[in-house]
Amino acid sequence: MIRKQPPPEVFDLIVAGAGHAGCEAAMAASTLGLKTLLLTINVDRIGHLSCNPAIGGLAKGHMVKEIDALGGYMGLWSDKAGIQFRTLNTRKGPAVRASRAQMDRNEYMRVVQKDIFEQENLWVKQDTAETLIVEDGKAGGIVTKIGERFRSKTVMLTTGTFLQGLIHIGLENFSGGRMGDPASVGMSASLKKIGLTLGRLKTGTTPRLLKDSIDFDMLEAQHGDNPPVPFSFRTDKIRLPQVPCHITYTNEQTHEAIRSGFERSPMFTGVIKGTGARYCPSIEDKVARFPEKGRHQIFLEPEGLESPEVYPSGIPTSLPLDVQKRMINSIVGLEQAQIVRPGYAIEYDFVPPTQLLPTLETKALPGLFLAGQINGTSGYEEAAAQGIWAAINAFCSLTDRPPFVLSRDQAYIAVLVDDLVTKGTQEPYRMFTSRAEYRLLLREGNADQRLTGIGRELGLVGDAQWEMYSAKKKGLDEVIKGLNSIRIKPDTATCEIIKNIGGTAPGKSVPLAALLRQPELNINDMKGLWSDIDTFPENILLEAETQVKYEGYLVRQQELVNKFRQKESVTIPSDINYSEVSGLTREGVEKLTEVRPLTLGQASRISGITPAAISSIEIHLKKIGAI
Repeated sequence: MIRKQPPPEVFDLIVAGAGHAGCEAAMAASTLGLKTLLLTINVDRIGHLSCNPAIGGLAKGHMVKEIDALGGYMGLWSDKAGIQFRTLNTRKGPAVRASRAQMDRNEYMRVVQKDIFEQENLWVKQDTAETLIVEDGKAGGIVTKIGERFRSKTVMLTTGTFLQGLIHIGLENFSGGRMGDPASVGMSASLKKIGLTLGRLKTGTTPRLLKDSIDFDMLEAQHGDNPPVPFSFRTDKIRLPQVPCHITYTNEQTHEAIRSGFERSPMFTGVIKGTGARYCPSIEDKVARFPEKGRHQIFLEPEGLESPEVYPSGIPTSLPLDVQKRMINSIVGLEQAQIVRPGYAIEYDFVPPTQLLPTLETKALPGLFLAGQINGTSGYEEAAAQGIWAAINAFCSLTDRPPFVLSRDQAYIAVLVDDLVTKGTQEPYRMFTSRAEYRLLLREGNADQRLTGIGRELGLVGDAQWEMYSAKKKGLDEVIKGLNSIRIKPDTATCEIIKNIGGTAPGKSVPLAALLRQPELNINDMKGLWSDIDTFPENILLEAETQVKYEGYLVRQQELVNKFRQKESVTIPSDINYSEVSGLTREGVEKLTEVRPLTLGQASRISGITPAAISSIEIHLKKIGAI
């Protein structure tokens, strides 16, 4: 019996690139029923973790949860391949707590590839996307390096660092999309031909070390949470064995070795032209910029349960190999460490994202979508988030649905996309919790409440996930109802219970919710006052505690959101001539014309557009009868 049918003559969507953006996009599109082709330079590297073997982190973990809530896959794949899970910022408020997990690199690729190859409506081909096919002013497919023509109704490029990729180790450089894989050379010219402007960015990675050459007895071990908390709302428990990371530090000897290589550094000698990541600088950049700092922390991350390699996170570098060796061997625990693969920097082409609509479709060519590092971002999670966003919008465009565009109070993914298409970026963009003005509303724990209903309506959330979500929602409603309805009286027995849990007894009858709002108490302290609370799962109790404790703050943030939405609901005609808007500066006209904001709210977030400019646009819209 043939399980996979022959591919169609014309696909609904071609996804070029099988990194995190491409895999998430291909799974989402095919789940939604689109006949999808995933085109990749190297089938063996589908789902490869090109840099560090970890998923999540501050704000990044939030996006993994949001992808999962919509029906995406990164969280599920991480749970199947994770070998250490940690919740970060546990001593801070719920808005900035985030999940991070170490991956078994080979296992992650295995689980991704298994789902990709078994997925209905999805076909995989190994070849390099060379040029775009343009038909009737729209994207119509791709011509590959070996001359195959694949036709499609929409195209998505998720090319990562492969566009004109150039690898640097010291003053030596060579073409490559990443170490061991060829670059994509022709597509940049094709993008310029359709009218897109390209820029140049740079990122880097660390040398990989031989595990058996490291003296772990000299290092501080860092263990994960016990029990490990999964990423996906659909995962019941983590099944792989859990292992520690280890911590060490650079020192003055290390810094001296690094300085000795400055004259042969491609970054300091001007060989590298692309702009690097501000928030993930190379170790040579850190040593040069912060000479007063005596040491920098290094996390030694296992590459897998059986892997012979270790990833020393914190020291990405493009220094010459001999300098890399001296640098590594000067560090405590790494005195005898052997480099298996050198660290390197890579330059690549990207498309400044103000050339995109909020759907991640290009303004220059309808039907062409871009997702991931090609849009100027860094990080697996930012890429995967764009992949599912763009795939949903490709689906919407082919099925006459309204565009899928969430607002900034609904998801970190929306903050990411809005920042990119409205403000653009001149350096690799990285998501932080501080970028989200409504971050108290955008907690990891409520990502399913925010987005699973939307994923269900689209068709991404299956029955099993929906049933789990519905059960959780019902339990959460019951706990919050109980906390607000069950009242306690300040009798002798109750006061003694409250004293024993470290709380302050109330002077009159109050609901349990009022007691829970005392800073020193938590949801588990309520067990002595409400016996049935033990019947609810821990994740429900923690989310209920957050909603009760922070109720006043949540109400105030929602009021700000409602105020903001008044401006966001005012649409701007696509053919508006900003030079005719009285009161705008020349700079304002240029920026507004470039971005072409869809609403007054989006216009207000463009760099350099003042409140006075927004008032001028609003007056003009009233004058022409647009509002």
